[in-house]
Amino acid sequence: MTSHAPVRVTAGHPVSRTGARRGATFAFAAQGVSVAAVYTTVPAVTEHLKLAPLLTTALLVAVALMAGGGSFLGLAAIRRAGPVATMRGAVLTAAVALVLIGWAPDEATAICAYILFGLAVGALDVGANTRAAAIERAYGRSIFGSFYTAWSVGGVVAALLTAGAARLEWPVGVGLSVQAGIVVLLAGCIRTHALPTSGTGPSDTVAQPPLGRRLWIRLIPFGLVLLVVYVVDSTVSAWSSVYLCQTLAASLTVAPLAYAAYQAGTVAGRAATDRLVQRFGAVAVVRTAALLVASALIGMAAAPSWPFAVLAAGAVGLGVSVLAPLCLASAARLRPAASEAVLARLNLFNYVGVITGGAVSGLLGSTGQFRLAYAAPAVLAALLLVAARHFAFVHVRSVRETT
Repeated sequence: MTSHAPVRVTAGHPVSRTGARRGATFAFAAQGVSVAAVYTTVPAVTEHLKLAPLLTTALLVAVALMAGGGSFLGLAAIRRAGPVATMRGAVLTAAVALVLIGWAPDEATAICAYILFGLAVGALDVGANTRAAAIERAYGRSIFGSFYTAWSVGGVVAALLTAGAARLEWPVGVGLSVQAGIVVLLAGCIRTHALPTSGTGPSDTVAQPPLGRRLWIRLIPFGLVLLVVYVVDSTVSAWSSVYLCQTLAASLTVAPLAYAAYQAGTVAGRAATDRLVQRFGAVAVVRTAALLVASALIGMAAAPSWPFAVLAAGAVGLGVSVLAPLCLASAARLRPAASEAVLARLNLFNYVGVITGGAVSGLLGSTGQFRLAYAAPAVLAALLLVAARHFAFVHVRSVRETT
């Protein structure tokens, strides 16, 4: 019997791990499109509404703060309605927020729209990662990288659409509305499929055991890696378009290309993540990725012109791409029966990284020091070499627990 076709029905839903994987993939792609749409249109929104640089920085920090709150809203929604319904609702809310951002007539409306987007993307984060963790358990092998590949593909598509809209001189509202339409289409493709598991997933349990201090201690190394990852990610994602415009004299048409290159790099890296882990082990993959990220960030900081910065951004994406999926998959294995609670709390490190990277980069950029904003995270990336050893323990333990 194969899992590629429904084999039975539980609570009105066909059991198919392939169908479940497909639905989660669409959710990750929708998140990639929506996040890229917001970040790559920052220069256009700033120009349209005549926003002060510090207000732009504050808006992006607010998105990260609200995403942290949205993560816990998503946790509550998962326990009430399940991860699939949470993903679908969050994706649709993100689409609404994109339209509101694009057509905001004033600063107050834009602030509310960015806050709504932050809440939506936070809920989507925990919903999609919880679902992905359950699907990976059903498969019994590493597949987390494939979900983040879809995330990155969505980001590339949205960044290129932003560049195309600028090239055609479309108003920012039109461009964001087109991207919101893509997000809505992806939401319509998210279907509910039960997983053929033995009932160890988070949606199968009524009451979850407390996580305990010991688990938190084991979670810290992955949280610190995730924090550094999102400092780097936020610095490149949120500010690369502005960096190209302000420091490297790129046009609004060219500015989104650094983000597109960054996401293209993550597509390549994440597409190979699962195979690399199976062949070389998680420790070797994490160490190699950390060295690549540190080197590429230095290259981006020293770029003499925008084409060099675009190439460096792609190399950063290639290196950083494998780290978040490995962190999330490893953390979910620490307590499979309560993975949604573990991931919601791990996401706090994610958003601290986003806030730190976004705020520091924005402040440095507003004073004309964007090159320093890219050089500083290179030191943090090098520190990941120390944390890499913790990945071996979790993966060995995971194999023992499932045999």
